[in-house]
Amino acid sequence: MLSQENNRLIIKDGFGTVWIEAWGKDSVRVRMTKDRQMDKNNWALGIKNEELRIKNEECDIKISEIDTTYSWAKDFEEEWKAGKVQIQQTSGQVASLKNGKLLVKVNHENWISFWKVEDGAETLLFEEQWRNRWRIDRFCVPTNTAGRELKNNAGTFNSKATVRFEAYDDEKLFGMGQYQDSHLDKKGGIWELSQKNSQASVPFVISSRGYGFLWNNPAIGTVSFGTNGTIWTAEQTQKIDYWVTCGTPSECEENYTSVTGRTPMMPDFAMGFWQCKLRYRNQAEVIAVAKEYRRRGLPLDVIVIDFFHWSCQGDFKFDAEDWPDPDGMVKELSEMGVKLMVSVWPTVDERSENFDEMAENGFLISFDKKDGFNMDWMGNTVFFDPTNPECRKYLWEKCKENYFKKGIELFWLDEAEPEYGLYEFEHYKYHIGPAMECSNIYPYYYAKAWYEGLKGEGVELPLSLVRCAWAGSQKFGAVVWSGDVHSDFRSFRNQVQAGLSMAIAGIPWWTTDIGGFLGGNIRDEGFKELLVRWFEWGCFCPVMRLHGERPPFFVPEKPYHEVRGHQIKQMESGQNNEVWSFGEKTGAILENLLKLRARLKPYIKEQMVAAHEKGTPVMRPLMYDFSNDEMAWEVEDEYMFGSKLLVCPVMEAGAEKRSVYLPVTNSGEKWVNSADGKSYEGGQTIEVESPLNQIPVFSLGNFDIKIW
Repeated sequence: MLSQENNRLIIKDGFGTVWIEAWGKDSVRVRMTKDRQMDKNNWALGIKNEELRIKNEECDIKISEIDTTYSWAKDFEEEWKAGKVQIQQTSGQVASLKNGKLLVKVNHENWISFWKVEDGAETLLFEEQWRNRWRIDRFCVPTNTAGRELKNNAGTFNSKATVRFEAYDDEKLFGMGQYQDSHLDKKGGIWELSQKNSQASVPFVISSRGYGFLWNNPAIGTVSFGTNGTIWTAEQTQKIDYWVTCGTPSECEENYTSVTGRTPMMPDFAMGFWQCKLRYRNQAEVIAVAKEYRRRGLPLDVIVIDFFHWSCQGDFKFDAEDWPDPDGMVKELSEMGVKLMVSVWPTVDERSENFDEMAENGFLISFDKKDGFNMDWMGNTVFFDPTNPECRKYLWEKCKENYFKKGIELFWLDEAEPEYGLYEFEHYKYHIGPAMECSNIYPYYYAKAWYEGLKGEGVELPLSLVRCAWAGSQKFGAVVWSGDVHSDFRSFRNQVQAGLSMAIAGIPWWTTDIGGFLGGNIRDEGFKELLVRWFEWGCFCPVMRLHGERPPFFVPEKPYHEVRGHQIKQMESGQNNEVWSFGEKTGAILENLLKLRARLKPYIKEQMVAAHEKGTPVMRPLMYDFSNDEMAWEVEDEYMFGSKLLVCPVMEAGAEKRSVYLPVTNSGEKWVNSADGKSYEGGQTIEVESPLNQIPVFSLGNFDIKIW
């Protein structure tokens, strides 16, 4: 049965109740439930976003249902052009909903398809895959397979959700967040919808067929982009929920970020160079490193104090023995023009001074099927629960007292997946529900806690370094980095695609541990080559940050502290990790690259404005700017850094040349090699010199900043 409720199209059949409604420019939201009432969680689509307050003259449908608990819904509802859903009766029940260029059709058997309407012509974007009924107008196989289904999980109050769509041989899919593989095109892969160290599931994709798709569900699941069908699943959930838009890649990205939120403007200092290592052991080391950068006349904008600067996990404060005067340290760094960032972990040790209070107030993750701890590394710990708004307030008050009041406004929110000792999500439960239903949204609320706290204290542009993200995390000033990746060229190659995939998934502030985190002997010539190539690429990333564990480790002089009657081991430290630590030849190259990054800052700022105002990724695959060039959809090892620079990282050991594809430009403008000034027409592949001290970088026309 098809019906219309205000301006919502409703399908009721034996499979459940489906809502289809306009939700942003050229976009719709589709939800399905088997319950009497639709679950009211809006997830990524439910937070106030100023972009929706504008009039949308192309919208044929008035948005009539956005959970009224959000007061912002009333603010812009009247500004939308009122319209109606047209339901037409033919030989069976047929209905359509049009919102701008996007047309949704429901056929006589209640199958849903999505079309782009332009200049009066309709083009199929994609459609549900049903295999349980006969159709006269379309191929079908009667294998009794539904295009969408919710099947109750025995003994629970939730269901397993499955949505199936037809596959297309010519389709390419970009986005999905951060996975450790080498391919930008996700077609043909099976992707786990769960958060892990170095894996950030942000389930938004842009298709070469002209649409964008968000799986608006934080449940644990999978998606398969197979050759015989696309299948999205959520293992335990209350509803099916997804969002669709259409247009060019840039239009899809703008529409997506307009409904999930856009990143704040990045503060100027954050566009420079960040120095970090595992780990600065005390206050004297931090000050000495900053002074040495200044003595050498090298740019340094942020220095980071890593984990175990505390006495015990969950104390959220400096250990007084190693950090006797944090206020003075912050003041001295500030006088040198250096910002200080400190690490926060979600792990709360049973010996922490805060453990009992947090446990009693429900601020720690609870257990659905067993008791115990989440992680036993350096102590028995349980993760705090940022999905609880009272926990978020509590955490900020602790950090406000112990860090913010000392002048620290930058926080490194580590372990943000969170990193369970065993990823047995069925055992854990959050304030907002079982982990199986919502665990993927953990990093979203983690970043939100510090964003809310900093904003509440009057910080105009909050920024935090976070080790994971979900759809919408960008609006909380989250700089996401790619986790504890290995120090080798294969891992380096994976990070290039990870950054580009995260950008398409709506996360424009992104970085890596330059040189990789795990491994990297600072005296090894092979590692030095890798470091230089990674550092060169880092100059053309949204955030440039040097980090790594750098074995072999130093042994702490005083390996234990007394905390609540227990001897607690302190974390060791790796080798030096500053630009002068890798020998004279390597150091000279790195110093020149630091100066290059400083020269690029005005250009980077322009790109950050575009990310803030329009959702435009700072780094993005070639297809984003050159979608009409078929080859631009094929190239996976080069990218645009902003609107003018084509960057081609060197990701093979010993390579001193590489082939470069120059896209067909929209204006016919030529590509200029920044190394020698030679110009080239677009639409060709050339071989380019790439000596160790530079990578190929081309500009659209003449670029007014010296690269090499």
